Amino acid sequence: MTKQEKTLTMTVLMTPDMANFSGNVHGGSLLKLLDQVAYACAAKYCKNYVVTAALDQVFFRQQVNVGELVTFYARVTHVGRSSMEVGVKVVAEHLRTNDKRHTTSCYFTMVAIDEHGNSCEVPRLILETDTEKKHFAAAELRKKLRQESLAKSSALFVELSEDEF
Repeated sequence: MTKQEKTLTMTVLMTPDMANFSGNVHGGSLLKLLDQVAYACAAKYCKNYVVTAALDQVFFRQQVNVGELVTFYARVTHVGRSSMEVGVKVVAEHLRTNDKRHTTSCYFTMVAIDEHGNSCEVPRLILETDTEKKHFAAAELRKKLRQESLAKSSALFVELSEDEF
């Protein structure tokens, strides 16, 4: 049996084209990179194309500065039939001082798709360590909370026409 590829690490230098009006890295630039990292981690795990189904619990704990080296640590924490939860932790490093800061965390739900665009089954997640078991249990709770939140949000949804905005 092949060892599962459950984690991925990517490091990117934050450049001026990623800056917002304050001169810090724009949240949207980080979100794009987060999505790319989650995609790569999930695709590597299931050996298939994936799409982003949901993003939740994005916590921008600290700003990220232009010129910092940012490392994205991604891990498949939970697997369903065709979906995977990928947790991503972001650490910014000041190159001159070597100071490292945990700046951002979030969770993506990615879904494996086949060549026809339909969801397809992914390999069952093999939990090998206590840490993986803790991540899995937390992911189960997040999944339950996501489902409850979606049900509540759907009940509140009001269809508006373009002229009602």
